[in-house]
Amino acid sequence: MQAINIHIFGHVQGVGFRYSTQLIAKKHHITGVVWNVSDGTVKIEAQGAEADIEHFVAAIKANPSPFARIDQVIVTAGTVDENRRTFRTI
Repeated sequence: MQAINIHIFGHVQGVGFRYSTQLIAKKHHITGVVWNVSDGTVKIEAQGAEADIEHFVAAIKANPSPFARIDQVIVTAGTVDENRRTFRTI
């Protein structure tokens, strides 16, 4: 199990980005959470099998929302939370 944090910069709020992220997470068996930050960015905490995480990150970088514009994606190591069973938006 691997955990990561992703910080997305660009025009990513109010364009369905969190919902699209949730769909991709479910497709790749990822648990975690995605939320809007007050500075206009989006943050994601995600965890899953290493191969699933790689596919998830690639899908996020490919821009899952047709109305979003991603300027920068920063991925850092996270901490596994064994209690997470779903992927949700907040």
